[in-house]
Amino acid sequence: MIQTDILIIGAGPCGLFTVFEAGLLKLRCHLVDALPQPGGQLSEIYPKKPIYDIPGYPSILAGELVDNLMEQIEPFKPGFTLGERAETVEKVGDKMYRLTTSRGTQIEAPVICIAGGLGCFEPRKPPIEGIEKYEDKGVDYIIRDPEVYKGKKLLIAGGGDSALDWTIFLSDIADEVTLIHRRTSFRGALDSVEKVMDLAKDKKVNLITEAQAIGLNGNGVLKEVVVKTKAHGEITQSVDNFIPLFGLSPKLGPIADWGLTIDKNAIEVDTRDYSTGVPGIYAIGDINTYPGKLKLILCGFHEGTLMVQSAFKYINPDQKLSFKYTTVAGVNGFES
Repeated sequence: MIQTDILIIGAGPCGLFTVFEAGLLKLRCHLVDALPQPGGQLSEIYPKKPIYDIPGYPSILAGELVDNLMEQIEPFKPGFTLGERAETVEKVGDKMYRLTTSRGTQIEAPVICIAGGLGCFEPRKPPIEGIEKYEDKGVDYIIRDPEVYKGKKLLIAGGGDSALDWTIFLSDIADEVTLIHRRTSFRGALDSVEKVMDLAKDKKVNLITEAQAIGLNGNGVLKEVVVKTKAHGEITQSVDNFIPLFGLSPKLGPIADWGLTIDKNAIEVDTRDYSTGVPGIYAIGDINTYPGKLKLILCGFHEGTLMVQSAFKYINPDQKLSFKYTTVAGVNGFES
């Protein structure tokens, strides 16, 4: 039986940073994640993707951010149970929960912090007949290593941040990049939209709006994508890779059965401390919802910071919380 102060479900960036904030208050943490390594989506889906909204970093690769977070929390010696999904939670005392994983591992803690990102997720696939036979043979829903596309002809589909960011990034790596989107307007950040438009004007990216992929051709390996456009009808694009980036389809999985208040696959929380309404259980990051919610990593960092303050008071109701600035450092860690 593993025992800790805060059990964090989800070892993504928000879960990892929560370990640091908890460590400042001398609270021990143990993290559980269904993925085989820390980092969540940053490690599993796009470790080489640049991130632009982390304070102090004009640009940082997702995998590098994970490495930095792991280095930051190392002094606090968190525990990890990886490759196991959180299955059931039961109350075993006045202020104690016992979580059992998909492999039977049991962990007890007075506080549970759900930082599961989007929960269990899978890529949203375009409704193209026969697309499955080209998966990993020219059709990729996730970009893990952009160097794979060096010198290739790429067709990217989508209108959100992922499609825009990867179009910008891969324009310097691939031989040819075409971006198609079924609308004329994009859902991504305005700065990214402007960069893609500038790349299109400079002929560094082929941009086709009011268009969508409707067919794939090849002999075991993808060779062509049939695109239906408003301006030119059906056109056939010769490609090495077709990359539809339509986001992820989230599912809460077993967490949905834990008696929490759920709204559209997200957990409702109180923004004073990101508590769920069930004493001792909190939710931070993309998995929670509240009025004005922004699904940004830096917002998850803020939520984790306030959560551990509340968790300390919940665990130690009679102990005065003395929190110093993190500029006050000890030799092997931080004083609190």
